[in-house]
Amino acid sequence: MAYAAGGAGGAAAAVAAEAAAIAKAVKASGAIVDMEPEDFLSIVRRCEKPLVVAASGGSFRKHYRYLVGHKGLVFHTKSSEQLMLPGKPEVVHAKKIWIP
Repeated sequence: MAYAAGGAGGAAAAVAAEAAAIAKAVKASGAIVDMEPEDFLSIVRRCEKPLVVAASGGSFRKHYRYLVGHKGLVFHTKSSEQLMLPGKPEVVHAKKIWIP
């Protein structure tokens, strides 16, 4: 049975390309530590000059995502409420935070 151009072979190639893109994103992002909001705030308190990336989203239920780098690792949390960040962190507002 022959498939038209872009048929089953094209679909398989698209799936393979998407899987490769996800694998590349995971490799590029390094280690991301997912944690509870209280633990995340504890990490932010330990940082001398924290740079926090923040984004909000959610279609049905609003949520807030945060990232901060500390000692070579990236820490992430997701909260249903906006966090009160301790100290005077520099905050960068992102359109979206996507964790592979």
